[in-house]
Amino acid sequence: MLSVIQNPPRIALPIVGSSDLFPVRRVYCVGRNYAAHAREMGADPDREPPFFFMKPADALQIVGSEPTPHPYPSKTRNYHFEVEMVAALAGGGTDISAADVLDQVYGYAIGLDMTRRDVQDEAKALSRPWDTAKAADGSGPIGALHPASLVGHPARGEITLSVDGQTRQKGDLGDMIWSVAEQIAYLSGYFALQPGDLIFTGTPSGVGPVERGQRMVAAIAGLGAITLDVV
Repeated sequence: MLSVIQNPPRIALPIVGSSDLFPVRRVYCVGRNYAAHAREMGADPDREPPFFFMKPADALQIVGSEPTPHPYPSKTRNYHFEVEMVAALAGGGTDISAADVLDQVYGYAIGLDMTRRDVQDEAKALSRPWDTAKAADGSGPIGALHPASLVGHPARGEITLSVDGQTRQKGDLGDMIWSVAEQIAYLSGYFALQPGDLIFTGTPSGVGPVERGQRMVAAIAGLGAITLDVV
């Protein structure tokens, strides 16, 4: 049986120290998972359970070891950066225990949840979905995967983002309200998680706008750094 159109390519992430690739299935993102960021977005981190939204897999932008051009999207004048650690699943299931869930994690990467903030603010005011704010083409820059067999399961360590050499975001993975294991376990109550799923695990405070011509460097202790030039 032939496809009536050409099969779309499947997004796959490079893996540090290997020529193999990690094919991506779904991309989940947790919202407001660092207390200081929750407060800067007007929420109460002491009362809010985790919530999630999704990006299409083909919104990911693979970032290599060299500076990578990142296109400024249409329909926004307030394009924000949000640096995050990304967990990649090699297993899955439903209603997974938080005590067992890290066995399902293949590895970790540096990612950015780029956001049309003005579009998001309008959607919030009108009680509409965030898709056009969060799912722009290229809105999920991501670096190579670091296998957990090499880096373990990072629970602490500095996470930063700089713009033109000035630090804009700075936090610690230990500041997450919900740990990586808790996030994945909670999410598995709503979806049957599968190999190839990614979870963007939240961003520290300091999110803000970026303009064409600026350079962003996102870094996480133990995972290196990725560099993007906004064009």
